[in-house]
Amino acid sequence: MTTRRIEIYDTTLRDGTQGRDINVSVEDKLILTRKLDEFGVDYVEGGMPGSNPKDEQYFEKASTLPLKNAKIVAFGATARKATKVRVDDNIHRLLKSEAPIITLFGKTWRFHSKESLGISDDENAELIFNSVNYLVEAGRDVFFDAEHFFDGYRDDPDFALRMLQAAAEGGATRLVLCDTNGGCLPTDVARIVADVVSKVRVPVGIHSHNDGELAVANAMAAIDSGATHAQGTINGIGERCGNCNLCSLVPNLLLKKGNDLGNLNDNLAHLTGLSRFFDELTNQIPNHRLAYVGKSAFTHKGGIHVSSVLKDSRMYEHITPETVGNKRDVIVSELSGKSNIHYIAREAGIDLGEDVQFSSNFVQRIKELEHEGFQFDGAGASLRLMLLRELKQYEPFFKITYAKVNDMFDENGAKYSESVMKIQVDGVTEHTAADGNGPVNALDQAMRKALVRFYPELAKVHLLDYKVRVLDGHDGTQAKVRVHIESGDKEETWSTVGVSPDIIEASLTALYDSMNYKIFKDNLISRATVKQ
Repeated sequence: MTTRRIEIYDTTLRDGTQGRDINVSVEDKLILTRKLDEFGVDYVEGGMPGSNPKDEQYFEKASTLPLKNAKIVAFGATARKATKVRVDDNIHRLLKSEAPIITLFGKTWRFHSKESLGISDDENAELIFNSVNYLVEAGRDVFFDAEHFFDGYRDDPDFALRMLQAAAEGGATRLVLCDTNGGCLPTDVARIVADVVSKVRVPVGIHSHNDGELAVANAMAAIDSGATHAQGTINGIGERCGNCNLCSLVPNLLLKKGNDLGNLNDNLAHLTGLSRFFDELTNQIPNHRLAYVGKSAFTHKGGIHVSSVLKDSRMYEHITPETVGNKRDVIVSELSGKSNIHYIAREAGIDLGEDVQFSSNFVQRIKELEHEGFQFDGAGASLRLMLLRELKQYEPFFKITYAKVNDMFDENGAKYSESVMKIQVDGVTEHTAADGNGPVNALDQAMRKALVRFYPELAKVHLLDYKVRVLDGHDGTQAKVRVHIESGDKEETWSTVGVSPDIIEASLTALYDSMNYKIFKDNLISRATVKQ
């Protein structure tokens, strides 16, 4: 185990936002900057002030943020011509950003300098030196991003190393080797980084892309070979297949390699929260299979696995989920055993003791329902409510006595849905209607509208995801459908399921469970608070 200090450089706000479907406002970027600073990253790359007005506005506002840990970085290219650095517009926009650090990228693959820029080797080296040196003389700390470095090194090591030396001679304080196309293997990265580290006196960094699903592995290989600076993004978002995922790299460096990550060392338990905060901020559907922070990272399904985890979680978990702010989850399906039921009950605060008969009966009931089309793998809220109801510890908080959905058209001919609903709570009937973008959204709106007078906490619930699967496809239009709904508030997400030959009825069942689960869990919290 080593204790080398490794710098963490976050490029979510720049390289990350180049990913598909990622759109953020200036305010979003400022909010995330504060979050990253609280988490303890060393550098936050805010954007390219020479590329768009949004990034220029970000740097104006970011300069006033009272950051405790992170330094703001502006990103941009070398000047267009080596002899005109002092009048280059992009260079001046970088200086105008007032960012204390500037990351400048330049060509280190002859193929690019020759074909893209149309300049000679000498001219490219001069361009890099002059651009870096001008910014250094202006009082900025400059990191040099060696674009396409690994491809350039494999093509001509002397050329690639010469460009690095030009940046170092110009005053660059970090030389960041970029696997821009994301096609390198860890063995190649390790070999090339080791060679670079042996030949330069400036600290070396790594910027890896994920086109070969190796971005994290390549960053780890680079660090093992002497790199002390790593760049990446939250959840691995970015151009094409994304960047090195800091949500995987950071715990790997801390827990597996024993590296020193500065202010990050004591904040690892906030990692999962940061990952999910970013997804919520950018309206992304969370990737449940992400290592460390994904919802499935510590999920167990097979009965033998669960039985072992109940005895000692180390049997099927490489770390405890709480270390990274995640939590263990056990799901029930046709593959489950009695251990799964006992675990689910324990998580709900229920001690089944030695009630083997109940456990066996409940497992059998689950298997029967799954045979009918239900799937509780990924519908934990529905499962928990069913378990509590079987134990007579829960009754639904409301009753739907009438529900109807109509397709409507406005004056412009645009289609929308209208839901009419009657809901009974403690003998009181609420009759309401609501419009929605489709029938499920209309049902959701009408249900909450009717219930919010009795249960104000439902105003915080949001429908996050909706999935439909047709079962028994050979039955054609008479086939059953299974609807999975994921809902959430500011603290938690939960999933529910409904099955029916009618998609509206299946959706209504899943929504019904979702609202009941929210009310139930908030009542538990309220009772616990009163007891304290």
